[in-house]
Amino acid sequence: MLLKLEKGPGFCSRIENFMVRAGRALAWLNIVLIANIIIQVVLRYGFGHGSVVLEETQWHLYGICIMFAIPYALVEDSHIRLDVAARKFSDKTKKTIEIFGILLLLFPMVTVLLLHSLDFAYESWRINESSESPMGLPWRWAIKSVIPLSMFLLWLVSATRLIKVAASLFKKDSTRSSHGPQ
Repeated sequence: MLLKLEKGPGFCSRIENFMVRAGRALAWLNIVLIANIIIQVVLRYGFGHGSVVLEETQWHLYGICIMFAIPYALVEDSHIRLDVAARKFSDKTKKTIEIFGILLLLFPMVTVLLLHSLDFAYESWRINESSESPMGLPWRWAIKSVIPLSMFLLWLVSATRLIKVAASLFKKDSTRSSHGPQ
């Protein structure tokens, strides 16, 4: 259900451009993640010695990549949809569904996750939470802070998506009504 959307207002474009640059930069963490996994496998199965730090780093990198990939996927319009059903819909119907989906599903979910994750991350910062393992990473609060940050970015890109879809929908309608038969 790829929607053909024009560029939105300047602030929408700036938010989307920031997310695209951040998403592409953070995608390089996948190389670090893969290297980490390879080193961990070689150490564990080749030398019989695992590393808690490498294991926890793996989960931290994986979490960062996934959490920031979500808003990036929305900006790039590469998220999963029900394209099989949407093929039969007109462009106007697709845009209307997109608007209601953002307003009734995406915004409420992201808002709840954002608000609850703020307390979750704050508490982790407050107690300077670290790994339960004596050899683990000392900054569990850092990975927990990724949740509200990524949800905030998702909320922002959802708002820009809503603005762009609504502008595109109403622009088409106003163009039709002003150029239509009289």
